Amino acid sequence: MNLPSNPDLRRALAARVRFYNELGIYDFYRREGYSAATAANDADLQTTMVGAEISDEMPKKTAAVPIAESNFLVAPAPKAEHGVADPVAALKLIREDLGDCTRCKLHKQGRKQIVFGVGNPNAELMFVGEGPGADEDAQGEPFVGRAGQLLNNMIKAMGIRREDVYIANVVKCRPPGNRTPERDECDTCSPFLMRQIAVIKPKVIVALGAVAAKNLLAINAPMSELRGRFYDFMPSGVRSDPSWQGARLAVTYHPAFLLRDPRQKGEAWKDLQMVMKYLGLKPPKPTT
Repeated sequence: MNLPSNPDLRRALAARVRFYNELGIYDFYRREGYSAATAANDADLQTTMVGAEISDEMPKKTAAVPIAESNFLVAPAPKAEHGVADPVAALKLIREDLGDCTRCKLHKQGRKQIVFGVGNPNAELMFVGEGPGADEDAQGEPFVGRAGQLLNNMIKAMGIRREDVYIANVVKCRPPGNRTPERDECDTCSPFLMRQIAVIKPKVIVALGAVAAKNLLAINAPMSELRGRFYDFMPSGVRSDPSWQGARLAVTYHPAFLLRDPRQKGEAWKDLQMVMKYLGLKPPKPTT
């Protein structure tokens, strides 16, 4: 099937599919000779501007609905973890499904091991980075190097512990030389992240850096436009618990960027304060 090239139309079609999913309709069939463009015209999807409204306490603006563009007309199929109530068991099933992944070229570009994710499976707060670095690839855990130590300090400053949150990345294998993950690598790996999010059901997701933000939100915008507000977020391509209404997503700078430019730490702290206010967190009292 030829996919429409217009990104707004692709997102609109994905939003329409999600609308039917919420009604309990998961099976779709395409009539012979009935193109995606024709379907879009019949449904007047060109006028269906995608997005979830930003929270009342933030300036009104439209945020794009995140989608897996490669299969945006396919209803989410039930995964192995679907219907498993225990998040620990559900995450284990996702990890087993991931296996010794060879789905993209990263598996033959020097990775030592897959870095799946770590933390509280019932976490209210989840952090998502772009990909593992050398230390993470060696230890099999995200954010354990210098950037990880800074993230730990950021979490501690929020009045919680690293063990209280869940931490994962868009891609689960280290890109060679710590380069930015490429589009096809993110598209291949992000469905597993979406499944993790659907299992954990966090109240808030903090996207660390532009790569994580753009992949989660499916929009291309500079950090100056992405930061400072909440987005309503529901993981794409998976069946979520109907009782879970999705997460609020905030964007801030990646800790590795803050190590290179410490002047932006104050701006990152503003982003975290916004999250703290929403979650009712208070920073720890200073010790004498």
